[in-house]
Amino acid sequence: MKKVYGTASEALEGVLHDGMFIAAGGFGLCGIPELLIAAIRDAGTKDLTVASNNCGIDDF
Repeated sequence: MKKVYGTASEALEGVLHDGMFIAAGGFGLCGIPELLIAAIRDAGTKDLTVASNNCGIDDF
């Protein structure tokens, strides 16, 4: 890893585009990538396909 970002939004800047496929990891309730999910949501990117082994729980 060459660079450490202060926030998930900074790390995703200029990377996201409409219609892209995103694979996100996680591990049970303790490994939900909350900051990543929020940053993607806040970016306003549309028509995403997201694959995850456990990206969240019901009503999260």
